[in-house]
Amino acid sequence: MDESLSTFPARATPLHRLRHARRTAFNRMFAAIYFCAILVLLYRHALKLIHSTTFASFLISLSFLVSDTFLTFLWLTRQCCLMTIVYRDEYLENLQKVLFLKKSLDFPALDVFICTTDPYKEPPMRLVSTVLSVMAYDYPTENISVYVSDDGGSQVTLFACMEAAKFAYHWLPFCRKNNIIERSPEAYFATNHSSWFSDAEEIQKMYECMKQRVEKVLEKGKVGEEYITEELERKAFSKWADHGFTRQDHPTVIQVLLESCKNKDATSHLMPSLIYVSREKSRTSSHNFKAGALNVMLRVSATMTNAPIILNLDCDMYSNDPRTPLHALCYLLDPKLMSQLAYVQFPQIFHGINKNDTYSCEYKREFRCNPLGLDGVLGPTYVGTGCFFNRRAFFGGPSTIVPPEIPELGPNSVVNKFIQSQPVLELAHKVAGCNYEYKTKWGYEVGFRYGSLIEDFFTGFRLQCEGWRSIFCNPKRAAFLGDAPINLVDALNQLQRWSIGFLQVMFSSFSPLTFGTRYLGPLMGLAYTHYCLWPTWFIPLTLYAFLPQLCLLHGLSIFPKLSEPCFVLYLFLVLGAYGQDLLEFLIGEGTVQKWWNNQRMWMIRGLSAFLYGSLEFFLKFLGISTYGFGLTSKVIDDEQSKRYGQGMFEFGASSNMFVSLITAAIINLVSFLMGLVQVLRGSKMEGLFLQMFLAGFVVLNALPIYEAMVLRNDKGRIPFKTTATSTCLALALYGLVSLPLGNRN
Repeated sequence: MDESLSTFPARATPLHRLRHARRTAFNRMFAAIYFCAILVLLYRHALKLIHSTTFASFLISLSFLVSDTFLTFLWLTRQCCLMTIVYRDEYLENLQKVLFLKKSLDFPALDVFICTTDPYKEPPMRLVSTVLSVMAYDYPTENISVYVSDDGGSQVTLFACMEAAKFAYHWLPFCRKNNIIERSPEAYFATNHSSWFSDAEEIQKMYECMKQRVEKVLEKGKVGEEYITEELERKAFSKWADHGFTRQDHPTVIQVLLESCKNKDATSHLMPSLIYVSREKSRTSSHNFKAGALNVMLRVSATMTNAPIILNLDCDMYSNDPRTPLHALCYLLDPKLMSQLAYVQFPQIFHGINKNDTYSCEYKREFRCNPLGLDGVLGPTYVGTGCFFNRRAFFGGPSTIVPPEIPELGPNSVVNKFIQSQPVLELAHKVAGCNYEYKTKWGYEVGFRYGSLIEDFFTGFRLQCEGWRSIFCNPKRAAFLGDAPINLVDALNQLQRWSIGFLQVMFSSFSPLTFGTRYLGPLMGLAYTHYCLWPTWFIPLTLYAFLPQLCLLHGLSIFPKLSEPCFVLYLFLVLGAYGQDLLEFLIGEGTVQKWWNNQRMWMIRGLSAFLYGSLEFFLKFLGISTYGFGLTSKVIDDEQSKRYGQGMFEFGASSNMFVSLITAAIINLVSFLMGLVQVLRGSKMEGLFLQMFLAGFVVLNALPIYEAMVLRNDKGRIPFKTTATSTCLALALYGLVSLPLGNRN
């Protein structure tokens, strides 16, 4: 990497530096050569299409032309993330100097938004650990306000937050006294550090007692009298006594659990504020999923603290470094950047992933590699968690502010009342109402943006289109660690939801291909388009998973022979694409085995989540289907966890997405074995070599599927019904294709 520094005024105190990656020049040169090779391939497809003599050859040529055109565009848009790769470093030691020069010896206030929905899918103790990890930041505690958004309106979640507030009384001084780095109690005690400090054992006992209480309440589904110790708590939980209170229909619940100007810890230090928020819900009102919940948090926090900086976290994404806010401030306080900077995005990194990342849930390209390239243009996409926002960015572009309907919600409004004062609480309840946004600009010109199931991606895109930029901050120690799915169904369901969201953005009036290219320029516009077209991977992947193999079963050659010059072209295109991908993956601190699993999962996703996500989107587009926000489960089953640790695929749950996947595995296996038999019989297979190689490559990737179909007896095996359905579908597909291919002469 080149060590070119970002320029600062001669006497200025640098807060960060910028380094350009050396491989950028190579990436550009390779892209030019590879693109020329693609054009030759497309020209060859066009010629074959024009000179088709039979209906079968016409269909095959047309299919490959369409498929490779999609692959070309997807490859081309991906290159936009590789043209301007940069790396950044922060100088935390210079922050105090900058604050002194600004004549402000205090750090700016920080509002933290933590979102949760269902305590049975998102364990409350994960939420507790996340809350405590940010409350214990190396940051002035009186400047931190933590807001927990409970979109399920669960008394279990409120109880867990109350327990977190009580435990914080002891946990914060313990972390401060012993300079603990892992400030999530769950993560800290899991690493068995209790013997390091004399008071650790006592703190661990308190934590285990709290955990038992929370888990017992979760098991019962309600808070019993034995767990209520104060009248204020009884009053808070009395709201759930109303039989009309359900997760889809309930009034606003706002509970101030800690107030920084009043509450102190065991060593008499002020504690951060902690506020529980459950917005009003009604079956007759649209609630706009997570984006709607975040906008309520924006408004409620504006009435109470209105901090200029906002940190957004998922409930399972705990802070792994107490100095993380300081890394973000190195950019948010830079005079050169602050007037244009909307957010600082940290990479989404997961703990608990097995050694070789079986389901490729790290999304290394999307969360670690691509942002480095986008950071060299206008900055990375917003990924929904681990992001520090400039509050001002939610109210119009850098040069033009869009005022909210009441001045108290504006980014420059000063809160001069106590959080628990009657006027503040009344206004907070008002702005959390389910009908408050009616005839306002919220979700469209102000706040987090509506219009897609992936509100994070869409919001970041819209902010950049308004003139803001973002920064990718990737410190050596992971800033945040979260949970990833450990079974295939959850992983695919999550991706299916993302696929629908991407297509919603792509076919909206704010399409990155048109609107984005106009306002962001071609490089950023096409980079956003690449994400939006993710689901269309199902087109080339489905075609290459079935058509060459079915032709192989009928002895029809569709690729060049080994002796033909075009074979070299195919070889270069395949090795070039896979080689570049492997190189980027390894540079991004991946391993060869993880890369292999990643490319395997890409095939699986194309034949399942991408396919079904696209189908569901277009059915909805035609008014035939509806979709909602599906929550990925964070609850871990012991047996399932054991199989995951061994690297075994989890197929136990019945899912329609497995049918197309298993059908492809069956057809590829049969075609490869039939081709192998022909080779052993001495038949000349030179013209069918590439088809056999492709079928063999798919078979190699599908080994876990065959194992789950035939060899395994555990709960993670493929259900017999799914196998039988896929086998019948494979036979039907073979029979259907036999009609045009059988009469090709």
